[in-house]
Amino acid sequence: MEFKVNSIEETTNIGFQLGKLLNSSDIICLTGDLGTGKTHITKGIAKGLNIDDTITSPTFNIVNEYTSGRLKLNHFDVYRVSDPDEIYAIGFDDYIFSDAVSIIEWANYIEEILPKEYLHIHISKDLAKGENYRKITLTDYGNRYSYIKELKL
Repeated sequence: MEFKVNSIEETTNIGFQLGKLLNSSDIICLTGDLGTGKTHITKGIAKGLNIDDTITSPTFNIVNEYTSGRLKLNHFDVYRVSDPDEIYAIGFDDYIFSDAVSIIEWANYIEEILPKEYLHIHISKDLAKGENYRKITLTDYGNRYSYIKELKL
């Protein structure tokens, strides 16, 4: 599934619509260059989960936990992770195999330890089409994410 957007608000709205559909234990893997909107998607997902907290990228913490919504949210940023052992040391499996929704920014950095089933969201930009133009591609790995076909904007 692919979306083309031209604003931060449209990017965040895709996350919001997705967040309303997410289920317990869902895993969302985000990839894309710096500044493409991974955290904006995450903010939208959190809003769709009824989380009112301020969402920030956990670049130095590796993971932020949010517990105030319809479902708990674990938000990972593995940009600075240089070795999968580093992510295991924080209890990665305990987080992603919990009942919380887990979002992993820069998931391509830890591809070898991702579970078999997850929803991959890749965001790319094309400055020739505008500063805020983004192509957002959703790919489901496993049967549990077939509900993304219900995503309407």
